[in-house]
Amino acid sequence: MATTITKRDLVIKLSNDTGLTQQEVFSVVQGALDSITEELAKGNSVVMRNFGAFQVKEVKGKIGRNPKDPSKDVPIPPRAVVKFKPGKEMKEKVAPILPVIQQA
Repeated sequence: MATTITKRDLVIKLSNDTGLTQQEVFSVVQGALDSITEELAKGNSVVMRNFGAFQVKEVKGKIGRNPKDPSKDVPIPPRAVVKFKPGKEMKEKVAPILPVIQQA
């Protein structure tokens, strides 16, 4: 069964790996996440070679259905969403996990 890794877990691991304090690692990780978010909010793409690319895409508006009253149409407006496209190296490292997740 796969586990969920939180930002805190990541900070602890990086702190142990680098010898930096958890507060120093947290500042760097949070700064990176804030910078990525700021650039995406400006409509820019964020590309990290061998990791992947974050892009803002438009999801077109559509007509949905109210689950409580399926006869009523509910307009869903267009919106901006963040898409992630993994890089080659990440794809290669993640590919072998398929049989494990299929068994779950």
